[in-house]
Amino acid sequence: RALILGSGVFEQKRCFCSWICAEQLCDRQINGKDCNTMDDTASPATLPPMYQAQIKHCRACGTAVAHLVPPDDNRERAVCPACGTVHYQNPLNVVGTVPVWQDKVLLCRRNIEPRHGFWTLPAGFMELGETSEQGALRETVEEAGAQIELQGLFTVLNVVHVGQVHLYYRAQMLSPELNPGPETIEAELFTESTIPWDLLAFRTVRQTLEHFFADRRQGQFGVHCADIT
Repeated sequence: RALILGSGVFEQKRCFCSWICAEQLCDRQINGKDCNTMDDTASPATLPPMYQAQIKHCRACGTAVAHLVPPDDNRERAVCPACGTVHYQNPLNVVGTVPVWQDKVLLCRRNIEPRHGFWTLPAGFMELGETSEQGALRETVEEAGAQIELQGLFTVLNVVHVGQVHLYYRAQMLSPELNPGPETIEAELFTESTIPWDLLAFRTVRQTLEHFFADRRQGQFGVHCADIT
């Protein structure tokens, strides 16, 4: 969309960072917080350098951008001094599922970097033109070839350091048949006792699985929110 500020037209641009960013999750701690108690008091005026470095040139005219706070805004943006375009960088949604067959959970062994060879829940970046549920279904089919029925949102994990929000849905598998795609070395069903905890690819996957098995033991599933710090 375009924003009219003064005499200039500032066109919104979405910056898509690489999945490689998610590799940083493996070395970070997770501090769980309730959705209503997340800290939103930090000053938004200045973005960390990692965000500023992602845009260096205007995508409209190619001019080197300046990082400054535009009029009527409250944080630094990549602003083109030539054509006035303001490039907005927004968090990306990663969507996935916790597919279950009987007492087992489906995991995929990654055939791509980052974390090649490690196990993960089926998940990936949400595409334009689809809902979060549609994206979660698509990723499960693409990575595992599993046919599933969604059972509701389960975890919402804010990965602020890499500008991502991860959403996982509980899912019932309609059959145990699997047909992994090219991004997956193998897909397998695991009981809680056989989950390869030391070989999980990402912290968000571990957090989601821990919540799943804890809720299953209690006989009631909730929606869990947490920050990755």
